[in-house]
Amino acid sequence: MSDTEGAAVPERLLITRTTTDDDVCVVTLAGEVDLDGSAQLRDVLLSGLEGSRGAVVDLADVAFMDSSGINVFIAAHQAATADGGWLRLAAPRQAVRRVIQLVGVDVLIPCYPTLEQALAD
Repeated sequence: MSDTEGAAVPERLLITRTTTDDDVCVVTLAGEVDLDGSAQLRDVLLSGLEGSRGAVVDLADVAFMDSSGINVFIAAHQAATADGGWLRLAAPRQAVRRVIQLVGVDVLIPCYPTLEQALAD
C-alpha cells in the first residue's frame, strides 16, 4: 500500500506513507523538515502508527531539519511506545544526523544508516 500525502509545503517537503507486508509504516520524506511542514508530518506519522507494529522514517532525501522535526519524532516515539510499538529513523544525511545527535534524539529513538537496516531490526 502506498499513499502519497503530497507536499506539506509546496516545493519544500514531500511526505509519502507506505505499509510493508508485515504491518510496518514507512514514512519517506524529501525536502526540508521545518515548522511549515511539521504539522502535516505529525498527522501522517501518528495516523500511520495506528494499527501498525511500528514506523520507520526514511530521511535519505531530507536536506534540512529544525527542532520542529525533532519535536514530531519525539511525539511519535511517545505515541508508538505507549501503544506497544516503536519508531525508528533511517538514512539521515550528515546535516540531519548532526541535529539528531546534538539534541540526543539518537539515544531515545534508534537511528539506522539505511532503510533496509531499520526494517530488518
